[in-house]
Amino acid sequence: MKASILVKLDVLAERYEEVGALLSDAEVISDQNQFRTLSKEYAELEPVVNAYGSFQQTRTNIEDAKLLLKDSDADMRAMANEEVTEGEKQLVLVELDLQRLLLPKDPNDSKNVFLEIRAGTGGDEAAIFSGDLFRMYSKFAESKRWRLEIMSENQGDHGGFKEIIVRIVGQGVYSKLKFESGAHRVQRVPDTESQGRIHTSACTVAVMAEADEKDAIEINKGDLRVD
Repeated sequence: MKASILVKLDVLAERYEEVGALLSDAEVISDQNQFRTLSKEYAELEPVVNAYGSFQQTRTNIEDAKLLLKDSDADMRAMANEEVTEGEKQLVLVELDLQRLLLPKDPNDSKNVFLEIRAGTGGDEAAIFSGDLFRMYSKFAESKRWRLEIMSENQGDHGGFKEIIVRIVGQGVYSKLKFESGAHRVQRVPDTESQGRIHTSACTVAVMAEADEKDAIEINKGDLRVD
């Protein structure tokens, strides 16, 4: 790994320790805005610092194993050689993980989202499919310990939803769900089909990052006209 990247990782590790100490400071705890900002930074730094710790530990294990390659015992040398080989494979994986974590992040990645599921072509089966998608996203949110709130819903005549909008709150929600936006299609024999024919149904999913309070648009009352 390049020396410049290692220097950057050392700086991030130091900042992680610094932020952790600040979060224990009574003055910071009493300031909710500062505490929230630092908590967010701490959560973003944590996976990088953990991966860097794994990288350092793996590299140390490899160096220790290489010392044993000079041992007079043949079995010990064989075991050390195996440890070096496995360690180097692991080091490659950890380096790739670190490179991924250091990529520039989408500024919206940490935001909560509004997720809209709308039934498309397929009639009642499309509405049932939208219900299936909603349950899938609900289970995924539950597995991530996110909080899900139904903002509006229009139920289908035979189950599911013609349209449903939910707000999902949690760490890194937008980063995990932003690529779900678009059309989703299913081909199957619907419960509403009496002759066993396969139908194609579609739904659209929209994932919108929740705007911050600081991004809220202020409207001058003088610009409003009520008829």
